[in-house]
Amino acid sequence: MPYAEGRVFFDADSHIMETSNWLTPYADPEIREQLKPMHLADAGEFGEELMKMADERKASGGMLDDEADKLMARKGWVALGAFDSTERSHALDLLGFERQLVFSTFATQQFISRDGSEELLYGGTRAHNRAMADFCSDDPRLIAVGFVPLDNPDLALQAVNEAIELGCGAVMVPSSPPRTHSPTHVDLDPVWARLAETSTPLILHVGGGGRLIKPSFMENGRPKPVDMLGGGESFRSKDFMAIHNPPELFLSVMALDGVFERFPDLRVGCIEQGAMWVVPLLRRLDIAVEMFRRTEPVLQELPMAPSEYIRRQVRFTPFPHEDIGWLIDEVGPELFLFSSDYPHPEGTRDPLGRFEKFLTNTDEAAKQRFYSGNFADLFDIEVTAAA
Repeated sequence: MPYAEGRVFFDADSHIMETSNWLTPYADPEIREQLKPMHLADAGEFGEELMKMADERKASGGMLDDEADKLMARKGWVALGAFDSTERSHALDLLGFERQLVFSTFATQQFISRDGSEELLYGGTRAHNRAMADFCSDDPRLIAVGFVPLDNPDLALQAVNEAIELGCGAVMVPSSPPRTHSPTHVDLDPVWARLAETSTPLILHVGGGGRLIKPSFMENGRPKPVDMLGGGESFRSKDFMAIHNPPELFLSVMALDGVFERFPDLRVGCIEQGAMWVVPLLRRLDIAVEMFRRTEPVLQELPMAPSEYIRRQVRFTPFPHEDIGWLIDEVGPELFLFSSDYPHPEGTRDPLGRFEKFLTNTDEAAKQRFYSGNFADLFDIEVTAAA
């Protein structure tokens, strides 16, 4: 009996737990020596030890047992399918999800650097996308999420084309802008056009906004607490309060600067950044236009309210602790996506149960949109009836 049953479930967030040499074989020879070692300081108290154990298991070809009762309890590198694609397919059978978005976890840290070279940045990007596409290549249920930095518009377009050709079904970009330009700069229009014309969703994901709050907010004269994972992604209560800031700004400028107007077929998934903030976002965007339309000509060119662009083109994953029923009541059923965050601990041992707790008064049509319909709209695919 699978974990999820009785309807179609599309999972908008899952991850690979990379082994230490996961990226290297996919990098061009001139890039391999430039890649930084995998940095696991934020991977929890036992991160280095767990990855070493994963390296050993991978080298030996050892497979985990598939006891269903352990499926959601095992997290990180010890989860079924954490880094082995054959295991992941079997894990998906046990999970009962029809489709699953797959992200990397740590690999981008090996080539993203504020002081790094453009050669390393885009060479690492190419290696990352090859690795992601390869992991998902044997199972059409797994949708590889590529990565493309926006620093150089020409190289970004090249990277998008490469990712699509490799088989990546979605492309993630950083939600923090490059040093020199906005994601709405006209030189990036070819990137958005290419994603739109190929029905390849643009993805924003936690971690793409850099440091969420200034480090000084943590210096309160008391011992610094460990995060919810004992290390994890360095995610604490104060980080939670700011997690939405980078994607909120990114999506706001995409609406206010007319990118969503110019590219109505561009679809966006905002993943693992919560959704409680979406309610005020829609209202604040429309207030911004009302306040500044007279002095900002770009706003005068928008034939729709900016909130309507968000409704038309963007979808969000709430955290399991957030009241999805209330969110649907406040802003409608078309904006939200189910996600498990498998095998990361943040997804909890029972994300489905946590969401269901908030959906007791939600009608069946809205539930169907949450669990599969909105994902299908995002990826332009059909929902077939559950077996």
